[in-house]
Amino acid sequence: MSDLHKEVSDLERKSATAARLFDIRTIIGGLFVVYGVIVTIAGISPSEADLKKAQGVHINLWTGLAMLALGLFFLVWLKLRPAQPPATAPDAGDAPGN
Repeated sequence: MSDLHKEVSDLERKSATAARLFDIRTIIGGLFVVYGVIVTIAGISPSEADLKKAQGVHINLWTGLAMLALGLFFLVWLKLRPAQPPATAPDAGDAPGN
């Protein structure tokens, strides 16, 4: 009986890890952070032609910072409210009245 309990415990732990790993917030947050860093770096020192096209607005810098903020929001949200593995449904043989 102890082996069965240990095996169930291991499966529950692996299920929780998989739920956290494949949470969509991880993917969205990570991508926004990576792209935010790239766009922010591109927007730190724009050329005169880029500024002229954007009518004097440092659009890459502001867009990159917004993407960074959104990506960090998703990652903080994931940290504060981690994903829970789906609850297991009871077996048909365990139902009362059988």
